[in-house]
Parts: sequence; structure tokens; C-alpha cells
Amino acid sequence: MDPELLKIAINTKMPFGKYAGRPLLLLPEPYLVWFKQQGFPHGTLGAQLAMMYEVKLNGLEEMLMPLLENKKRN
Repeated sequence: MDPELLKIAINTKMPFGKYAGRPLLLLPEPYLVWFKQQGFPHGTLGAQLAMMYEVKLNGLEEMLMPLLENKKRN
């Protein structure tokens, strides 16, 4: 993973749905698993969601938490 792309993905806000406005790093794991099963959206958002799926799958969420630009948890 490219560190700069990872930082951008972590801080990207979910643009739609129940978790709209939430940073991708803070999306619930079951939501990302659902996307994995249904298919991630095309384009940048899909790649970022797939990256967050891998982060959660590998238990890296807490380690990456300091990279969040806004520390407020939703």
C-alpha cells in the first residue's frame, strides 16, 4: 500500500448511505465485508473501501488511528 494513498483513504468521508460523512477508517467491519461480498464500487472510492477492508481484516485499524485528521469518532 502506498502510504500517501492510505492516509488519503483513511480520511476520505463515506459519500452515501447510512454512514455518509464518516471517515472510511471508522466504517464498521461488517459494512466493509458486505461491500466485499457484493462488489466494491468502481473507481477511487471502491479502491479505498477495498483498502479499508484489508486494514480491518489485518487488525491495523488502531495502529492507523493517529493518521486521522479529525480525531472525533462517530
